[in-house]
Amino acid sequence: MDLSDLDWLQRFPPLSDLAPNERAPLIGGAVAMQLPAGATVFAPDQPCGYFIMVCEGQVRVYQLDADGNEIVLYRLGPGSMCILTTLALLADTHYSAFAVTETPVHAIGLPAATFHDLIGRSARFRSFVFNAQAARMADLMRVIQHVAFASIESRLAARLLALAANGHDVAITHQQLAAEIGSAREVVSRQLKCFEKRGWVSLGRGRVELRNAAPLRAAAQPAR
Repeated sequence: MDLSDLDWLQRFPPLSDLAPNERAPLIGGAVAMQLPAGATVFAPDQPCGYFIMVCEGQVRVYQLDADGNEIVLYRLGPGSMCILTTLALLADTHYSAFAVTETPVHAIGLPAATFHDLIGRSARFRSFVFNAQAARMADLMRVIQHVAFASIESRLAARLLALAANGHDVAITHQQLAAEIGSAREVVSRQLKCFEKRGWVSLGRGRVELRNAAPLRAAAQPAR
């Protein structure tokens, strides 16, 4: 990624028209990051050295429960920032979760000192950070609410529909699905078998084919 090109700023519109005295430290401090798929971006108890802005690719942020089961908190895509990174920088604390690249990722990292300088000097940069933080917090609260109050059937149906948004076949294992909805693999496998018996899905090795989306959509609706 060519930092002299400044094209990456177009991925973050609120930053593209910063005043010159605010843009200079942003550009001067920016560090290009290129990570392959499967790379660890951060892990629990690691210090946070950079404010990371994703330009291309996708990052999965997750935690592990007491039994070592993964639960996906959220994903970062182009134009997004990580709520845990912002919290770690603002509170001067370490990370409390894992982040792994699911695809090759191009990102921009702002050193902690640059981040704090811009937070202090630029109202537009502060607004950019806090608005993104509020949006990501809302996403995280929806995940918590879904895990806490929705049934396994509803959570699994909703996730299958989301993953199959562009087709009817989802390439995913039962373990990965369990991580997506914050459950155990055995529970997910049992529920998928129920879906299959009802004719809603067809199961194969490492894939789920959606056969009848209408009852899945009905099951995905939260109870009233």
